[in-house]
Amino acid sequence: MANERQEIFLLKLGEVVLKGLNRRVFEDKLVSNVCRRVKHCGSFNVYLRQSTIYVEPQNAECDMSGALTACRQVFGVVSVARAVPCEKDVDAIAETAAVYLKDEFAAAKTFKVESKRADKLFHLNSIQISQAVGGLLGERFPDVGVDVHKPDLTVYVEIREKAAYVHAPAAPGAGGLPIGMGGTAVSLLSGGIDSPVSSWMMARRGVQLEMVHFVSPPYTSQQALDKVLELAKLLTVWCGRTTVHVIPFTKIQEEIRKNCPEEYFTLIMRRFMMRLAQNVAKNVHAGALVTGESLGQVASQTLPALNVTEDVTSLPVLRPLIGMDKVEIIRISREIGCFETSILPYEDCCTVFTPRHPCTRPKLEDVRAAEAVLDVEALMNEAMAGRERIRVKP
Repeated sequence: MANERQEIFLLKLGEVVLKGLNRRVFEDKLVSNVCRRVKHCGSFNVYLRQSTIYVEPQNAECDMSGALTACRQVFGVVSVARAVPCEKDVDAIAETAAVYLKDEFAAAKTFKVESKRADKLFHLNSIQISQAVGGLLGERFPDVGVDVHKPDLTVYVEIREKAAYVHAPAAPGAGGLPIGMGGTAVSLLSGGIDSPVSSWMMARRGVQLEMVHFVSPPYTSQQALDKVLELAKLLTVWCGRTTVHVIPFTKIQEEIRKNCPEEYFTLIMRRFMMRLAQNVAKNVHAGALVTGESLGQVASQTLPALNVTEDVTSLPVLRPLIGMDKVEIIRISREIGCFETSILPYEDCCTVFTPRHPCTRPKLEDVRAAEAVLDVEALMNEAMAGRERIRVKP
């Protein structure tokens, strides 16, 4: 590879380019997010030209590998290419490709050149550029044949405003929309597999998240809370810094156990969670709640049960996993780096006082009647008074 100081990153935009009159707002937000994410890797100049974000290191101390990882985790970016700029001249382009990709050519048996002419004033079109550069590279590497259908190596050439750029295949990005463009939501974060995935999926749609977690000491441990905070930290590399609102839940669960029918324990508990999450949402001016529920996965996630738990909130409840099976959810959990932490064997409040025979087809009026014996407002006020806010950074 060529000297890293010569390299820059070319970030390709995804569905942002499909936006209409407000496209500029999305682009500005995305550039801002990229700037913030690469800041810890050194001094970079970040700017947008022709639907591509340029990330240029300003000195040799920049951590290019770290910046590459960070750029790939920015929602709104579909691919990231490490590229080398050169003069907009066929001979210069071929020489740059030969030097920059010499290791790739040494390992390849076949190659081709793909070109893009973003600068329409350049005297050759895309096909002519590929033919000219490909011919020169073929002379430089006579043992590497040309295969335009399934080559071992594809050399990419982009002719842009300031320069020509040479790069190998780009790495995939996170896709989606820039964080902050989809409003704010409160996500109920447990210590399991599902809720981190659902949080990630909504963040990928541009939603800024505030997290809520419920603790029930002494039934849940400090290790269980530490596990959730670690999951939140793992999510911040995708979502940016966030706040976890930790709400004490012991009194509520004990009152439910003492006063309510056992088959409704989980449903009434979930109703309190939704109420408390909505209170947090109002405090932080969020417009929706996010849960990790998947239809039919457990007794509290049947259609009648979901109707019962959603009854207590006026905000939209977003359930990105609702139609997914566990295999799909686990696959995403592994891809985003949360799975190994999610399966650590520490209990959470959802497993406290689990009914032996939970009701799967509850009637709303029956659950309301069972819950009526509780002083809901007093229990809510006490829980909110004990709320702790923990700021989590990448």
